Amino acid sequence: MVIRIAIGAGPMLGPILVSGLSFWLPEKLLTRSFLRPVQGPQCPKPALLVTGFARIDESARSRAGRARLGAREQGGGGMAAGQLQVLVGTTKGAFVIDGDSGRSGWRVRGPFCDGWAINHLAADPGVGTLWAGGGGDWNGAGVWRSDDGGESWEVTRLTGGTIDDWAAQDADFAKMVGWSEAALPFGRDFTQIWSLTFDRGALWAGTKPASLLRSRDGGRSWERIEGLTDHPSAPNWDGGAAGLVLHTIVTDPVDPAKLWVGISAAGVFASEDGGKSWERRNRLSNAEACGHHHHPAAPRDGEVGHCVHNMVRAPGGGDLLYQQNHHGVWKSADGGRSWEDITAGLPSTFGFPIRVHPRDPETIWTLPLNGDMAGRFPPDAAAAVWRSRDGGKSWQAQRAGLPQEACYFTVLRQAMAGDARDPAGVYFGTNSGSVFASLDEGESWAEIARHLPTVLAVEVIEQPQAR
Repeated sequence: MVIRIAIGAGPMLGPILVSGLSFWLPEKLLTRSFLRPVQGPQCPKPALLVTGFARIDESARSRAGRARLGAREQGGGGMAAGQLQVLVGTTKGAFVIDGDSGRSGWRVRGPFCDGWAINHLAADPGVGTLWAGGGGDWNGAGVWRSDDGGESWEVTRLTGGTIDDWAAQDADFAKMVGWSEAALPFGRDFTQIWSLTFDRGALWAGTKPASLLRSRDGGRSWERIEGLTDHPSAPNWDGGAAGLVLHTIVTDPVDPAKLWVGISAAGVFASEDGGKSWERRNRLSNAEACGHHHHPAAPRDGEVGHCVHNMVRAPGGGDLLYQQNHHGVWKSADGGRSWEDITAGLPSTFGFPIRVHPRDPETIWTLPLNGDMAGRFPPDAAAAVWRSRDGGKSWQAQRAGLPQEACYFTVLRQAMAGDARDPAGVYFGTNSGSVFASLDEGESWAEIARHLPTVLAVEVIEQPQAR
């Protein structure tokens, strides 16, 4: 098939210019006709129209067709009884890793979401709806939705980006990218969606810069939670290395009015009235515990460090929380009102994700890295997930199946998840594009996907097993 592609005479024009004459394009792009020269504020010289050859990967198309047929036959969003899907957000779109009822036969689908950076994903397993949140300076922020298990997606854009500036000034460019002027609900207030959580009909989203949004119609329309945005401490919030981001949203399984959020680097906030009012919860259970810490992100002034990296709520009736902080791993038995240091026994105070067992509140997993200034890879370049069976009193390294030499990957804050099987499964993704899975609560690991883009988030959706 012969198509025409614009090849720039100047700098790269975002996603629309291709360098070289031999390339592969997704099938959906073959219906687009790039027939006119491109010229815009970032490319003063017109791009040239040339003829290139696009090769359709017939085997990939065949596999995709079979997958779509199977999904239609199964119904329920394309998931059969007992099936697992590992949802992966990356710097180049969302991917779905399908597994069977035995947690095997893994198959990767994607990329989806038009190559947007996807920071987090959420799902409603009851109906098979998936959401993917992300964006950036180019696209602005948005939430993508799929109602068929990830086969097709549509986006609700929430803020604008550079693409809007270019398209508003260049009708040819606007036509090329399919842009039309539309009012966006939050203007340019934020650039990315950083976290998503679905709970009892409400879809929550955290943004960069930090704010909290809620949708009651499956992500089609959104409202800002002004009680958090207007918190008295907000003018003094400071961003971490990634900026001021609301990256963690935790709900209560019994009381829908209770929720917690983590903001880097403003700390933990909690609401017990559905988001109308918020309490900042960073106090140490023992103020003397900060005396031996000297890192800039360490506890001080009687409070745990405000650069919380990730937070989870343990199962059960109490408000037991765990957090991986920029400096240490911490535990709160009272919903965040006080925090206890449980880092002792780990090889490092630094890491990003934390995971809690779906049934045992005392079992947690984390993945320490060697330090924020030392490369942010596993200590001694040997990967290990560390598990505690006693709520952080002791820790054990779990290395079987993980690389033990020259391992320099990073695992980011949203890139660890789990299933609710027995034994529980644990999954994590790396910035080198691998996804690892353990089906025995961390005792052994296997790589179920590789060569993906940088993994930003991992979540798991599962259907109940047939009886």
